Amino acid sequence: MSNHRPILSTGEIYHLFNRSIGKEIIFSSERYLYKILQIVDYYRFNQRLKYSEFSRLNAGLQQNYLSSIISQLPLIEIYVFSFMPNHYHFLAKQLQDKGISKFLSNIQNSFAKNYNFINNRHGSLFDHNFKAKRITNNEEFIHVSRYIHLNHVTAGLIEFEQLLTYPWTSLPYYLASGNREGSGLVNTKPILNYFKTPEKYLKFLKDNVEYQRKLNSIKKLLLDS
Repeated sequence: MSNHRPILSTGEIYHLFNRSIGKEIIFSSERYLYKILQIVDYYRFNQRLKYSEFSRLNAGLQQNYLSSIISQLPLIEIYVFSFMPNHYHFLAKQLQDKGISKFLSNIQNSFAKNYNFINNRHGSLFDHNFKAKRITNNEEFIHVSRYIHLNHVTAGLIEFEQLLTYPWTSLPYYLASGNREGSGLVNTKPILNYFKTPEKYLKFLKDNVEYQRKLNSIKKLLLDS
């Protein structure tokens, strides 16, 4: 990643986005999804070991090491994520100074090394500059969560009903069917506090599918004009 990174404020929430170089399809199978989620969970914290070094430890040493790390303040707090074929989205709060930049740099570099090794590929995998838009109010917070969770549906990759158990977004963390409550990776409480139940949040998403598709169509029309 470039050294020209945006200056981000600790305690603020941001919509984070970056895509692969040349829009290369990189999140193409559950193998890669499993790997990126492992890396994301690992680098939420400031690590003493690279993920590749950690992976080579035996299970006991891994557990001892993680116990010492997760007692510390994370770099960021993740509320929503989505991995599209050639890009990712996060809705997250920075908890430590430069936490977002460290987190994104680490996950991109770590995933790129693994991806390049598997595919006999060399060089950068992601665009050098990630995008970060600060969330300024509660309405933005909720609607950006909607935008990210519906991204696959809006793009025509899946139907809304498939989204309920679709592992490429954080939505299963919000639903009982996901069996992921308490995993620590995603904090669902700030969003669910506005809806009281996961079912009401799901209804909010479903009610906005056509609205988001319309916005996406307008955006494409403007870009093509």
